[in-house]
Amino acid sequence: MWKLKIAEGGPELVSLNNFIGRQHWEFDPDAGTPEERAELRKENPCGPIPPPVQVKETEVTTEEAGITTLKRAVSFFSSIQAHDGHWPVESAGPLYFLQPMVCIFKPFVSKKHTPSLSLSIPLLKKIKLLSKL
Repeated sequence: MWKLKIAEGGPELVSLNNFIGRQHWEFDPDAGTPEERAELRKENPCGPIPPPVQVKETEVTTEEAGITTLKRAVSFFSSIQAHDGHWPVESAGPLYFLQPMVCIFKPFVSKKHTPSLSLSIPLLKKIKLLSKL
């Protein structure tokens, strides 16, 4: 089973920020019992992502299509977000694309729509902070 190690140092590693944002994966083929693996699946549910919205070139985009697209994006970013709030992936894509996504969908992220989105707390805080810019 793969294990994600986040913000951990070592005797030969030096950090000025307490290893924040540092991550690496370790593989342990003997890790976990069937019960532990079931608990892992229970604690880390990855629900279905809404189907993509198909919009033709000449078609006017509706509010519903925008909300569905936003839900897909938020669901994706929430599913890959680590417990300390960063995205442990090799690409810095989420950090680069999240701000424009929030600016584009700012009209959809309101008090009316926020409760219906299944957001993780760190992502919700970032969206609220970015929407104030």
